[in-house]
Amino acid sequence: MKKRALISVSDKTGITSFAKELHELGFELISTGGTKKAIQDSGIPVLSVSDVTGFPEILEGRVKTLNPYIHGGLLAKFDEPGHQAQLEEHKITPIQLVCVNLYPFQATIAKEDVTVEDAIENIDIGGPTMLRASAKNHQYVTVVVDPSDYSIVVDELKAAGEVKFETRRKLAAKVFRHTAAYDSMISQYMSDLSGEENPESLTVTYELKQSLRYGENPHQKAAFYRKPLGSSFSIANATQLHGKELSYNNINDADAAIQIVKEFTEPAAVAIKHSNPCGVGTGEDIFTAFTRAFEADSVSIFGGIVALNREVDAGTAKKLHEIFLEIVIAPSFSDEALEVLKGKKNIRLLTIPFTKDDKKEVKFTSIEGGLLVQDFDRYSLDDATITIPTDKKPTDEEWEALKFGWKVVKHVKSNAIVVNNKEMTLGVGAGQMNRVGSAKIALEQAGEKAVGAVLASDAFFPMDDTVEAAAKAGVTAIIQTGGSIRDEDSIKKANEYGIAMVLTGVRHFKH
Repeated sequence: MKKRALISVSDKTGITSFAKELHELGFELISTGGTKKAIQDSGIPVLSVSDVTGFPEILEGRVKTLNPYIHGGLLAKFDEPGHQAQLEEHKITPIQLVCVNLYPFQATIAKEDVTVEDAIENIDIGGPTMLRASAKNHQYVTVVVDPSDYSIVVDELKAAGEVKFETRRKLAAKVFRHTAAYDSMISQYMSDLSGEENPESLTVTYELKQSLRYGENPHQKAAFYRKPLGSSFSIANATQLHGKELSYNNINDADAAIQIVKEFTEPAAVAIKHSNPCGVGTGEDIFTAFTRAFEADSVSIFGGIVALNREVDAGTAKKLHEIFLEIVIAPSFSDEALEVLKGKKNIRLLTIPFTKDDKKEVKFTSIEGGLLVQDFDRYSLDDATITIPTDKKPTDEEWEALKFGWKVVKHVKSNAIVVNNKEMTLGVGAGQMNRVGSAKIALEQAGEKAVGAVLASDAFFPMDDTVEAAAKAGVTAIIQTGGSIRDEDSIKKANEYGIAMVLTGVRHFKH
C-alpha cells in the first residue's frame, strides 16, 4: 500500500524537518497553502490537496480538504474488504498519517483590537474535521496535532516501520482533547458575543500548568490548570523567581492573598493562613504596611503566605527574612531584596503584574456530581446604598477604618468578623457556626487594641449580642449588612452604648 501523509499546520514549528523525515521514510506528502510552500521551499516533493481531489480551493480557502478523496482516505478501514473495494472503485488512496494543527483562534481573540470578523474567520472547519476523522480511525491512522510529538512518531517509524497502536491511541486522545478545547474557546466567545449568561450546557477549558505532588493531603492526587486568556492578575500567571515547587495548598492560599491585596491602592500587605487573612496592614510605604500586617498576628503568620502590592525593597526583605514564610508575592523585588530572601532555600518568591484587569471572570465550585458557577464578589462600598440608623455617626477616622474592615471581611470565611483600625487588622474571627462566636474570637485577639477600633461583619446580626460584645470591648463603630428582622434590637443596643452603625444592604458570605 502506498504510504501517504497529509500535512496542514498553522504552527509550523519543526514542520519541514518532520516532512523531510517522512519523505525519506517513503511517504508521499500532501499539503495546502502556506504549509505546502514551506515544504516545497525546503526542496521536499509535495502534492497539493487540489491535485488529489481534482477540485480547486474555493471561497478564499474556506473549502479545500472537505472532499471524499481526503476523508475517504482518512476514514477507511484498511483491513475491511468492503472499504478497500470502495476505495479502489472511486480511486481513493488511503492516508496513513495526518499532521494538522488549527487556525490560531486563541491568539486572534487575545488581540486587543480584534474584530468579530477576524475572530470568526479564524474558526477552523477543515482542520478539526480531518483531526476528528483521523483520531476516530486511529486503528489505522496516525494523527499528530502537537509538534512535540513529531520525534516520537519518527522514532517509531524508523524502528518498526509503523507507529505502535498504543502510541496512535494516545495521539488520538490528545487530538480529541485539543479539538474539545478549541471548540470550548469558540463556544465561550460566541456565548459572550450573544450575551448568553446561563447557556444550556457549559463547556470550559484549562491548560495544564503544573502537576502537583498531592492535593490538600498526601493521599489526594492533584494538578494545577490555567485558564487560557484568563486574568493576568492571578496566581495562575505568576512567575516564580526562587524556591521549591508550589503545592496545592500554597496555590489556594496564594490566590486568597492576591484577592485581598487587590482591594487596596495604597501600599498594603496581606498575610494568609489556611485561606483566611491573619493580618492586613497599610501604610505610607510597603515596609510599614508589612510591619502592621505582621504585628496584627505575629503568631499565626508563621508558615504563612504574604502578598504585597509594591516592590519589595531591601528593608522589607530583611523583615520578611526574620520569619518562616512559605511564599512572598509582589509585583517585583529589588536586586538587594532578592539577595536577602534567596538566603532561604525553600521560600517561594513570586511576581505577578499588579495591573487592573477588566476581564470578566466567574468562580467555579465543584460539588460531587456537579458544578456551581457564580460571579466573583467584586461588590464594593461604592456600589452599596449606605444607611446610618444610629444616633451617633462615624467620624472621618472611623469611616476610613470601616472601609478598611469592609474590604477585608468579604474575604474571610463566614461567619466572619474583623476588628480593625484604619491601618491594620486587630482581630479576625472566621468560619464559626454563629456570629457572636466569630466576634468573640476577633475581639479576644484584638484585646485592649479593640478600644477605639471598629468592627466589620460579612452579614447581618440576628441578635444584638454581637453589638454588646463589641461595645464592652471598646469598639466605637460597626459596619454590617442589615436586613435582619431584629435589626432594631441591634440599632437600639448600639444607641445604648453610643456606637455608630453603618448598614450596607450587601452581604459578603464566603463559604
